[in-house]
Amino acid sequence: MKIHHVVESQQFSLPLLQELFESTQRMEKVVARGGTKDYSGKIMASLFYEPSTRTRFSFEAAMIRLGGTCISTENAREFSSIAKGETLEDSIRVINGYADVIVMRHNEVGAAKRAAAISQIPVINAGDGMGQHPTQALLDLYTIQKELGNIDGLKIAMVGDLAQGRTVRSLAYLLSKFDRVKVYFVAPEALKMKEDILQHLEEHNVWYAEETDLAKVASEVDVVYQTRIQKERFGDRIEDYEKSKGVYIIDTTVLSLMKPRSIVMHPLPRVGEITTDVDSDQRAAYFRQAQNGLFVRMALLSMVLG
Repeated sequence: MKIHHVVESQQFSLPLLQELFESTQRMEKVVARGGTKDYSGKIMASLFYEPSTRTRFSFEAAMIRLGGTCISTENAREFSSIAKGETLEDSIRVINGYADVIVMRHNEVGAAKRAAAISQIPVINAGDGMGQHPTQALLDLYTIQKELGNIDGLKIAMVGDLAQGRTVRSLAYLLSKFDRVKVYFVAPEALKMKEDILQHLEEHNVWYAEETDLAKVASEVDVVYQTRIQKERFGDRIEDYEKSKGVYIIDTTVLSLMKPRSIVMHPLPRVGEITTDVDSDQRAAYFRQAQNGLFVRMALLSMVLG
């Protein structure tokens, strides 16, 4: 199936997800062979208005493994013509003349959709403020399937900053496409999952529950998806941040409550919410999850570039 822009999780049907994951498995073999030259001559522009390590590096590594090249700016808000007052739309129009695909992270919700609306070349949303992060959700879903063998019928706990977390929002949209999935939203009152996601799950007959105590659900679930309390999203609400940070920490005590074949995931970076002594446990899947990002993004780039 041919796709053009990658803007939000909702655009991925089950057949498209299946095709993407089959392509991802092939990309794992491509990397094992040292890469391919199939996309020699293709150029990816990475346009990042917010800080990134994994997403930016994995996309750039993906393009290089495919045989293409990259042009990039690390802090577009400061080191691009945006600082001179250029609109996002004008920046996208200019980059259309230089590259074959744009990977963009922006601080504003809906920025990727605005870019895609005027771009002739594919735009891939690498995170837009508190909106969505579809490629993270795709690699998360691939990780769950790879680690546990299936997605239907699983119980998943999403933990931490759910109100401001774009990764959990995007993953919730994808999970709603599967059968008998149960989702536990574990968060402090100030950081509960927003109503639009809950409404979407209700419309798609997905069971969910809201909780504040991680220990109550740790033994029930197959996946604990931990997220960081994002200080940068609180602005001047310092008191709310101080109340929320450190509320949920996965350590060996939490691991002792979990099923032997369950997994712990995290989009990273972590800032104390998973202790380092968890890393050696086989259920700690977050570094394997990050590695999967390379393979999934190679598959996505191959799909949009054709």
